[in-house]
Amino acid sequence: MSASLTLAAIWAVLATVVALLPMRRQYLPGFALVASAPLVLGYLGWQHGAWVVGLGVLAFISMFRKPLLYFARRALGRPTQHPVSGPIRNPIPGPIPGPMPAKTGPDPQTPRPPRKTERNGT
Repeated sequence: MSASLTLAAIWAVLATVVALLPMRRQYLPGFALVASAPLVLGYLGWQHGAWVVGLGVLAFISMFRKPLLYFARRALGRPTQHPVSGPIRNPIPGPIPGPMPAKTGPDPQTPRPPRKTERNGT
């Protein structure tokens, strides 16, 4: 196996390992993989030709479709959503509520429901 195919296989294994990481830890290694992909594909094309590069590009697009769509939408000026949390919106209409107060016991304003006893009438 040639050096470029070995390098491409190692790149694919590294991309798979990065995909197994939690999302917050994928950014730096994922960016490094995206940045190194043109170099790996160029080396692959130099040794094996355009059809192998075409297969490599298809594999690259398949593995990095979400980040590529995100960057394409940003480049075209279209609205995007954050890759982790999605669009930022307030599900409750009106002002954003503050922190909820801690519950310390029953509310003195609310009457208690009558207790049920095991025997009827006593």
